[in-house]
Amino acid sequence: MSTHAQSAKRSLSPERSNKAGYLFVAGYTILLVAFGVVPTVYALALAFTNDQWQFTGLGQFMVVVTDFRFARSMANLGAYIALWLTAIVVFAVGLALILRNRVNQRMSVFWRFLFYLPGALAGVASALVWMFMLSPQVSPVAPLLHAIGWTDFGTIVQPQNLPAIFTVMAFWVGAGGWIIIMYGAVNNISDEVMEAARIDGASSWQLAWHIQIPMIRQWIVYMVILAFAAGTQIFVEPQMLGVASKQVDITWSPNQLAYQFAFGPMSNANAAAALSVLLLAVGLVVAVLLVTRSGLFTVEAED
Repeated sequence: MSTHAQSAKRSLSPERSNKAGYLFVAGYTILLVAFGVVPTVYALALAFTNDQWQFTGLGQFMVVVTDFRFARSMANLGAYIALWLTAIVVFAVGLALILRNRVNQRMSVFWRFLFYLPGALAGVASALVWMFMLSPQVSPVAPLLHAIGWTDFGTIVQPQNLPAIFTVMAFWVGAGGWIIIMYGAVNNISDEVMEAARIDGASSWQLAWHIQIPMIRQWIVYMVILAFAAGTQIFVEPQMLGVASKQVDITWSPNQLAYQFAFGPMSNANAAAALSVLLLAVGLVVAVLLVTRSGLFTVEAED
């Protein structure tokens, strides 16, 4: 091959590389626009108009926040989010640290695989599994349920128990992936840093609290942002338990309330869109606060 031809081939390589990159992201971009951007813009348009597409300002938002079910569903969501975020931060980070610091490599692989398995279940399947587990008549842990006074499904599915029940369901499905991610973050900490701390006399607890957790802070913040967003979307679990027990309010969560606005007797799609936009705004505000306070992107840029 001549020198000229080799030079021409080298000059085309970056362009071909760019095309390959565009092809890789094209599929995701199309799906993002079709099922993310377009529905969001449509919801925004619905939220600020009525069924005749006339601009109503904040009118639809006022319909939502003055509804007698809104405060109750938001209180339920707040209780659930508090438990869910606490559980995911404490146990996902804690288990990742235990796997990294206290378990040998071979057993660590086994436990990570075991933690990840429940994540293979879809939301509906997970809810069905837990309905089975929480039914004293058929549950494999029935003796434990009887020991704490839960003798039938109805006594378990009480309003005061629901945030904890939904937290267990969400943790069982979602924690495994985060444990693996936190383990990877901890595993990336330099051995020299850890060894220097040990030489200075740091205990295992001090290593975890003063070295490892601060060095994976960005990953913890990232997890909290996504876990919060996922938590605000809770729908399947209360819906399934409501169908099975007839004791869970059909507007227990804001997403269920939005569903009732859209497809219930009121059939107000504009109010449903307003509630969806409201939840989106809450999620964005929390994400912005966490990102700016933690310096998440600033640290990544410096790296």
